[in-house]
Amino acid sequence: MLLWSNIKRVLQTTDTASDYEPEACLRFLRDKACRAFRLQPENFLSLAIEKQSVDAREKDRVKLVYSLRFSLTGNLEEVLLRKKLPDLKRAEEEPSPAGMEGQKAAMAAKSAERPVIVGSGPAGLFAALMLAEAGQQPIILERGPALAARVKAVEAFWGGGPLNPQANVQFGEGGAGTFSDGKLTTGIKDGRCRLVLRVLAEAGAPAEILYQAKPHIGTDKLRQVLLRLRQRIESMGGEYRFNHRLAGITIESGRLRGLQVEERKPAETGGAGVPTITDLPASNVILALGHSARDTFAMLQAAGVAMEPKAFSIGVRIEHPQEWLDRCQYGSFAGHPALGAADYKLSCHLPTGRSVYSFCMCPGGLVVAAASEEGGVVTNGMSYHRRGGDRANSGLLVSVGPADFPEAGPLGGIAFQRQFEQLAFRAGGGDYAAPAQYVADFLAGRPSREIKAAAVTYRPGVRGADLSLCLPDFAAEALRQALPIFDRQLPGFAAAESVITGVESRSSSPLRILRDAGCQSSIEGLFPCGEGGGYAGGIMSAAVDGIRCAEMLLQKILH
Repeated sequence: MLLWSNIKRVLQTTDTASDYEPEACLRFLRDKACRAFRLQPENFLSLAIEKQSVDAREKDRVKLVYSLRFSLTGNLEEVLLRKKLPDLKRAEEEPSPAGMEGQKAAMAAKSAERPVIVGSGPAGLFAALMLAEAGQQPIILERGPALAARVKAVEAFWGGGPLNPQANVQFGEGGAGTFSDGKLTTGIKDGRCRLVLRVLAEAGAPAEILYQAKPHIGTDKLRQVLLRLRQRIESMGGEYRFNHRLAGITIESGRLRGLQVEERKPAETGGAGVPTITDLPASNVILALGHSARDTFAMLQAAGVAMEPKAFSIGVRIEHPQEWLDRCQYGSFAGHPALGAADYKLSCHLPTGRSVYSFCMCPGGLVVAAASEEGGVVTNGMSYHRRGGDRANSGLLVSVGPADFPEAGPLGGIAFQRQFEQLAFRAGGGDYAAPAQYVADFLAGRPSREIKAAAVTYRPGVRGADLSLCLPDFAAEALRQALPIFDRQLPGFAAAESVITGVESRSSSPLRILRDAGCQSSIEGLFPCGEGGGYAGGIMSAAVDGIRCAEMLLQKILH
């Protein structure tokens, strides 16, 4: 198997969408390989796109850049490798579909007690899948409702209804990723990433996630994928228990012995009802809590689980016309069928030592209400697969650390988040409308009175405000310094009519649950995992950490 990299395809303004369908792209790449290596089409045993990225540094000559994975008949692969051709090498082997070593042994050593996973976000989902494939029949506890009831509750809240603290953008099947762009980009280097992509594609995610440099699924398609993966886990004996919240843990001699689980009988909107507490024997539990399970974090600290405060970020969402961004990034090729909606990634390091950066950029997307506690406003970004909306949005965040928190200890970051979420709630009028401000007003230090409806996408609505009153002073000042810098990097970014909405406070977990080399916490049998544990920062890294923790749990069972 060979890998040929740095294959360029220059876009033409006369191109059509059919020119860039997967089969057409493969024909183009095969023909390129035939000319470059003097091959015939019949010499190819297999052919697949390994990677596709966009090179738009020259606005009048935008290119797609490919890597191609292929195999050849006879000894042709060895012949080509001996020529030491540039950009051609032997391809690395892909990870095993099983996802872990020792699966058969684990199945033979099935534990008499079923492992438990707390949380059904990316980390919990992939941990459950790996354990189910190993024959362990995991129990998945999810404090929120199943997908259909969760979507109904969220839509009702966005439409102006009450917030359901158990069924919202943070809690419910799929975790926070269910209402997101479905981004699969990551900075980690781990062979499990390829496994995650393949599992998602097999479950109905677009096939192009396997090779795009910036893969994304979109919240609409991600929901379909979630249902198929749940069905797959259940078909292997896994059991989902929705509306079941972890309320306590039982520890004996430093070892986990059981869980106290609060069950709420779901109403039509999901997650309502009178709770009942039951005991669940459990000696092996993966904690895939997500970054917003504040009550669970407090319970774990009280139970003696070792944890520490962690740096994260706070800021706002900024929105621009997508048409402007497409022109900025692609010039005359804006709207080209091979490119889609443009994005950006910006960052700067200020003399104060603070970093400011764009986060979770959502082309053609929406700013969404992501609160999970009553009396607080939280913003986030979301896109559908097509990214077809006329507004682009991104988080614009400032780094914060334990020294900034109002109180010491592991829960100090939560107190910090809550303080500014509540200020935003009051600034927005106390009905979950979000405070918003034109960039020109923010830079001038004056409140915005009214915001044009066409300039914002946040539901249930926004109110003009002074966002500096909803942010730490250092964060507001850092944003004021960063906006002109970003405007030089991307002209028009700080345009007067651009709108910022606040606050964005849930970029990552504000604490880390400590764990050892075997992924166990200070309590034996308790495996903190993913974003909530402080070990991931997005769908991909959380899913990979879920697989890693499942592997470690299986090793514990085996030994």
